[in-house]
Amino acid sequence: MIPRYTRKEMAKIWSDENKYSIWLEIELLATEAQAKLGIVPKEAAKIIREKAQINTDRILEIEETTKHDVIAFLTNIEESVGDLSAYVHFGMTSSDVVDTAFSVQIQQAGNILVKDLIQLSHILSSKAKEYKYLPAIGRSHGIHAEPITFGLKFALWYDECLRNIQRMSDALDGCRLGMISGAVGTYEHIPQFVEQYVCDHLNLNPVKISTQVIQRDVFSNFLANIAITGSMLEKIAIELRHLQRTEVREAEEYFSKGQKGSSAMPHKRNPISAENITGQARLLRAYASAAFENNALWHERDISHSSVERVIFPDATTSLDYILDRTTKLIENLIVYPENIEKNLNLTNGLIFSQKILLFLAKKGIARQKAYEIVQKSAMRTWNENIPFIDSLKANSDLMEQITENELANLFSFDDIFKGVDYIYSRLGLD
Repeated sequence: MIPRYTRKEMAKIWSDENKYSIWLEIELLATEAQAKLGIVPKEAAKIIREKAQINTDRILEIEETTKHDVIAFLTNIEESVGDLSAYVHFGMTSSDVVDTAFSVQIQQAGNILVKDLIQLSHILSSKAKEYKYLPAIGRSHGIHAEPITFGLKFALWYDECLRNIQRMSDALDGCRLGMISGAVGTYEHIPQFVEQYVCDHLNLNPVKISTQVIQRDVFSNFLANIAITGSMLEKIAIELRHLQRTEVREAEEYFSKGQKGSSAMPHKRNPISAENITGQARLLRAYASAAFENNALWHERDISHSSVERVIFPDATTSLDYILDRTTKLIENLIVYPENIEKNLNLTNGLIFSQKILLFLAKKGIARQKAYEIVQKSAMRTWNENIPFIDSLKANSDLMEQITENELANLFSFDDIFKGVDYIYSRLGLD
């Protein structure tokens, strides 16, 4: 089992302490790179590495005056290294530090989300196998259609979960970018080697062109994939909410000892987890929309995106981490009621086999529309009189001229669906 990750770990990634520590490492690496080029004295770079310290509270205190977070950060470094601070941030601009560190934080957060998704995929795979051959009603437009198996629900989600793992991984790779190119991205005051050196040490790729900031399409793509993943979780949650409805009750969220469902009605056991997941997924789509708005910047460079990203990225990654964990626990502890699944399967008195009768007649050479009319006539009688479909079919002389009672009885079987289930599971690698 892959260990579950908590929101505390995600919160730590987006904390000021982690952000400033990454900023510091970027500055130190840039200074070391320039020392290798002879721009900064090697001894100075060594001393800066040894002495440079940061204090989050102090940075925030300085920022109250400077109204500029990077200047406050650099001022705090100066307090620990003294005059050698002249070599820190040499030829760089604020976004060199901020955007490169932002990429690192996204990698840290994204790796947790990928691990969350992998964990969820394992649970979905397990449930798909457990209920592979449990016949259940398939619904279209909310109405009973034809038989499926209960395991196919989990198999469907498993397949989508794998796609989300791939999409999230690809989006993360697209965000694996660093930038040390100066005030307008032209490297006028800093050699390209510095950027490559910093990126190599942070496991990032230098951007091909940056202006002053890393262009936001790569980050909005990451947020878009968070929203897509959230929509998958909402899909799961909505189906489980439907299945828990009193009239359906094919499955139910685990209800722990001492848990309460309603302040007014002691009998209530509500799908609270699924409802929470549904609500959080709505937020994720809103965050993605805000990320799209960040792509357009004045003359290729401004910081209108900055205030937005300080909210949406910590919130979106933390929220998705939360509902991924919540979904995994929900499915892992899901209570399934096979007896209710069977009851619902038979709710329409056998009407779910209507297409099998239709196809039998078609094989007999009866024109499709004629065959449809024959079967529909009996089906409507079953709907209206609430009698078994097989009885209304036996009373249909047009049908019984084409089929024996034994052939008819054999068509009222679930066996045929299992062949297709085996094929589907094989394609999914679930066999």
